[in-house]
Amino acid sequence: MSELGRALRQDARRAALIIAVPLLAVTGCLAGWPSLVPGVGYWDNSVVALLDATRVMAPLAAGLAAWAGVRERRLDFLHDLTARSPATAALLDLLLLAVAALTAYALVALALAAETLSRQDAGAPAPLGLLPGAAALVLHVVAGYLTGRVVPRAPTPLAVAAVALPWALLRPAGTGLWSLLPPAAYDRVDLFSTLRPAVLAAQTLWSLGLTAALVLGYTAWLDRRRALVAPLALALAASAAAAVGLAGARPVQPAPAALICRDWPLTVCVHPALRAALPAVTASATPLAARLTGTPAAFTRVEQGPVRRPAGVRAGVAVVHLDDDLSPGHGERAARQIIAGLVSHYPCPSARTAQYRALVDSWLLGTAAPALDDPATARRFGAWPEETRRAWLRGHYTSYERCALGARTFRHTPHDAA
Repeated sequence: MSELGRALRQDARRAALIIAVPLLAVTGCLAGWPSLVPGVGYWDNSVVALLDATRVMAPLAAGLAAWAGVRERRLDFLHDLTARSPATAALLDLLLLAVAALTAYALVALALAAETLSRQDAGAPAPLGLLPGAAALVLHVVAGYLTGRVVPRAPTPLAVAAVALPWALLRPAGTGLWSLLPPAAYDRVDLFSTLRPAVLAAQTLWSLGLTAALVLGYTAWLDRRRALVAPLALALAASAAAAVGLAGARPVQPAPAALICRDWPLTVCVHPALRAALPAVTASATPLAARLTGTPAAFTRVEQGPVRRPAGVRAGVAVVHLDDDLSPGHGERAARQIIAGLVSHYPCPSARTAQYRALVDSWLLGTAAPALDDPATARRFGAWPEETRRAWLRGHYTSYERCALGARTFRHTPHDAA
């Protein structure tokens, strides 16, 4: 009978492992892949993609573990055939299920890392970023399995997955305890930011503390061992301390980066991960810089800056923001950001003055002139040669910046026109 019991248990464990590893790995890859930035390999954002994969894998792992727990609970009559502790079989099952879940997690991490390495990468791999997702996955396995053991009913696996799914997927990304508890919800990490190691460590500690508390509590319940009460209390205290650390914490922090530059015909500098943007940004910013020469907005250098740094021109440096995925038209959008930064503090008082500013903007950006309620002024400005327009802008830049242009402003050719 003892040999029969071991054979039945081995069959149950083998079935759970065969199903769990490939199912979790495929699900994790499908969930994490869309979170990668197209064309850019930024390691911090790859960690976010792995955490997004964990948010989908965890409820599935909990449901599979609960199913295994229900199956194993039905074989508890075999405990009478051995002198081992009644918790031994459960702990062994938990170990095997955790190893299976972590194997699937490792496969997903390797797939995301390979994709990151195949792209224009930036930053450096952060091993600490692997721990929160792994710890959260193990926590769901333990919670699901023990629920299946305690409530050995056919609907239990579905109920466990139904409870874990909204916890993992419906919490909004942001700051604060609600969004940072594992499996945490993160927004895409900006190229000039990085994940806070303290937050990742606290998330790992929270999951490990609860995992240890569940295992110790279940073992103490089965074996009636008072010696496990102190470790149980310590595990709960560690998890509570981690939760306090996560309350109000900011998940990301600024991370300065050494820009990569092109020095001709204009100095243009971007984040190393976006060096492919150099030609388009240079092509769009060079004519704009030439047309603004001699005005207070003249610039000789363009820098990609973080979102927290406003776009515009300051002390001869134009600051722009670029999309991480370098979607089509990123060069033109960078030039528009420069223009918008110049005039952002002076809204137009009327629709007519806004039309005159838009007329000048179209020339600065090299786009088609907009339709004006004053077609005569549009024709007059369109007939001027390039050097005349530049001289006119040098003489009327303040009116342009403050949106105070009028038909009279365009009436006469500038005195210093070529």
